[in-house]
Amino acid sequence: MKAFKDFNIGQDIVKALSNMGFENPTPIQEKAIPVALEGRDMIGQAQTGTGKTTAFGVPMIEKMDMNQSKVQGLVIAPTRELAIQVGEELNRIGQNKGVRTVPVYGGQDIQRQIKALKKHPQIVVATPGRLLDHIRRRTIRLDEIHTVVLDEADEMLNMGFIEDIEAIMAEIPSNYQTLLFSATMPKRIQNLAERFMDQPEVIRIKAKQLTVENIEQYYLEIKEPQKFDVLCKLLDIESPELAIIFGRTKKRVDELTEGLLKRGYSAEGIHGDITQSKRERAIKRFKDQTTDILVATDVAARGLDISGVTHVYNFDLPQDPESYVHRIGRTGRAGNKGQAVTFVVPREFEHLKNIEELTKHKMTRKQIPSYDDVLEGIQQATRDELLSVIEEQDFQKYKHVAENLLDEYHSVDVVAAALKLLAKEPDRTPVKLTAVSPLRVKKVSGGKGGGGNRNRGRRGRQGDRNRGGRRRDDRRSNNRGQKGNRNRRNS
Repeated sequence: MKAFKDFNIGQDIVKALSNMGFENPTPIQEKAIPVALEGRDMIGQAQTGTGKTTAFGVPMIEKMDMNQSKVQGLVIAPTRELAIQVGEELNRIGQNKGVRTVPVYGGQDIQRQIKALKKHPQIVVATPGRLLDHIRRRTIRLDEIHTVVLDEADEMLNMGFIEDIEAIMAEIPSNYQTLLFSATMPKRIQNLAERFMDQPEVIRIKAKQLTVENIEQYYLEIKEPQKFDVLCKLLDIESPELAIIFGRTKKRVDELTEGLLKRGYSAEGIHGDITQSKRERAIKRFKDQTTDILVATDVAARGLDISGVTHVYNFDLPQDPESYVHRIGRTGRAGNKGQAVTFVVPREFEHLKNIEELTKHKMTRKQIPSYDDVLEGIQQATRDELLSVIEEQDFQKYKHVAENLLDEYHSVDVVAAALKLLAKEPDRTPVKLTAVSPLRVKKVSGGKGGGGNRNRGRRGRQGDRNRGGRRRDDRRSNNRGQKGNRNRRNS
């Protein structure tokens, strides 16, 4: 089996991938990385969740000129959630080399983004509308771009971004490499490739059969403010030996971990901002069962291979259905049974249906537990703990005390008092988490999507018409002639 060290890439990248838990490439990575390293244009047709970010991130970062202060790599993504996720992963791949990535997207203060861009990142990951804003303001300059990635191109088509993409591509000088990734290849994506790519290599990866046979899957319909209290109830009732809780953002992971610790649970959090040494310590304590609960983002949990995980809790739904399969695959390993519980707010049921369609498995609806259910769960767990001590016969030193107690009190009263002493009563310490917006439902027609990129097409097209009076088609036709003989920098 091929390893990342077998590619023609620097040891700084190999080490970063190893720290992320990646030793061997996925099929899309194995085929795409060598082509991209050669500087050729490429179309990668593969499902989300197959490792596309690393497939384009490794060659892009390998080609970075660390003496150059301008943006050299551009990734265009359809949603802010994906832009953040891709930005986090690229930062981790490039951390040893010193390559920095900045995500820019609608809904975030543009002045904050401008401040980050002034620190000269090598890579920008952007949603189309916000990228056009920065191009118009000249806060992102494209004259030193050597690699352009169109991630989830079919989704950008569905959300009505294609004209914006064309406007952006027309602004980039001709000597750049284009990598396009898409799960499907509708006609408009093919037309886009013909206009802006130079004899692209096409790589197709078939979707693998996704099996989750050993995992019981449940969902709870729940409102956002209820989530934390319900999670604690489930932990008290189910008493997982080892549990992984997935949150969508780094802030979410930090707040969840802090809240669990406040309520007396043994928990640690991992995400892209913690150091590698802290991540390794947290995972080691979890493996050793010193810690019962690991709270993680999707990126931080990549490459985790820990036996004995009994429960996975999806506190937030993942951005894409394939990530759900990767998440719950942390349990039910080596023939053992596992349980996965997913929290779904009312506006996210379309995403739940997408997950069920992918896994070909209908989740069982679970009722929100009551306080009585929690008490019953705690009592059962305490009873089991007491029985395990009896079975181990590790109580001889206490027999004399027990006999004295039984001389004075009824045996049922003594056992009941012992159970109460052992039991962990529900902790109701107030915990407030910052609300996370529900995932947006993916659109299937070409309407303009919302969420921070409103009016993006109108602004982008107007901006394009005002730039020097030259039509995109005329400019691009000139560029296409140059592109065949372009000099690919740092390839």
